[in-house]
Amino acid sequence: MGNVVDEQREVKRSRYAVAAVFAVHGAVTGSFATRVPWIQDHAGVSAGQLGIALAFPALGASVAMPLAGSISHRFGARNALRGLIALWTLSLVLPSLAPNLLTLCLALFTYGATAGMADVAMNALGVEVENRLGRSIMSGLHGMWSAGALVGSAAGTLAAHLGSDARLHHVLAAAVLTVVGVLSCQWVLDLQPAEDEEAPPRFALPPRSALLIGAIGFCAVFAEGASLDWSAVYLREQLETSAGLAAACTTGFTLTMAVARLVGDKVVDRFGAVRTVRTSGVFAVLGGLLIVVADHPAVAMSGFALMGLGIAVVVPLCFAAAGRSGSNPSLAIAGVATITYTSGLVAPSAIGMLAQATSLMVSFCLVTALSCGLVAFAGVLRPGERTKTGRPDAAVPDPRP
Repeated sequence: MGNVVDEQREVKRSRYAVAAVFAVHGAVTGSFATRVPWIQDHAGVSAGQLGIALAFPALGASVAMPLAGSISHRFGARNALRGLIALWTLSLVLPSLAPNLLTLCLALFTYGATAGMADVAMNALGVEVENRLGRSIMSGLHGMWSAGALVGSAAGTLAAHLGSDARLHHVLAAAVLTVVGVLSCQWVLDLQPAEDEEAPPRFALPPRSALLIGAIGFCAVFAEGASLDWSAVYLREQLETSAGLAAACTTGFTLTMAVARLVGDKVVDRFGAVRTVRTSGVFAVLGGLLIVVADHPAVAMSGFALMGLGIAVVVPLCFAAAGRSGSNPSLAIAGVATITYTSGLVAPSAIGMLAQATSLMVSFCLVTALSCGLVAFAGVLRPGERTKTGRPDAAVPDPRP
């Protein structure tokens, strides 16, 4: 009895520790994003060159994410996460040190590679904790990522407003976040591979199940990337609003996503992953329709808010489903992460090119059409879906050692 109580206490403690790691990961992203204009000026690159450089984080992540499984197998989940989150937080310093385009591309490739590996490791541990708790927690973990990103963005905005050097800002931020991240890893589950368990391949194609699940994530992340990067532009150009109101639309979209993720686990436990994603998809489609037909800023802002509400929990549920879809959770999670990172890379440029050829309204018709995929294909999340009681389905093998 005592062992069971101790194990439950350890799992609950690990949940909060993983949540802290998610927040740290998000804070690094927020800290970087707010200082991109400073980094551009310091490196002396044009807008077009900056666009090229900003493709390198996704490239680095895509290349490195499959390595996370073999690293966890060799060093254990706790040590692997501790090392990878430290590499990620410390890599925040690199872009602000880059003096030209070449070094900036190399810095951002490293930045993305460490981000991707830490992402896979922390999501794999989050899925394991969720399995042991017997209820959904992945939406809340990704909500903590969003909260961390908002905190990092707020600190970065203040630093930029004060005119501080981004190198100093990022050194201080990296030092604080490294300490918090490494200390938090002390309480995550210390998963070790079985003696007869073969090491996963360093590079391998994602399993078929991950491709299907990743397709759902692709649709959600495409809508997220399009909304984050183009919502303010949409209000400014299509509806001729002020810059302040346009910026408020983007902020509202981000806050809607963060809040929805923080409360999403209760909805998932009550209705299940498939029904939740289908309903979320309906909200996203309705939001897209409001954006497309909007003739007033309030209508468009309501549409973007509904879009944020509709896509918020999709990616967390995709990671959770991937972690239960086969014998190698890290490989499946890496596959889904690669697809979603690719979507995030493609979406902003695809929206821009389509808008240049037609209009922003037509671009968001594409976003709305992809949102329909959430409704149509939510059934691929059914394997490993939790019942309303919060217990894993009987058909899903118990992943605990």
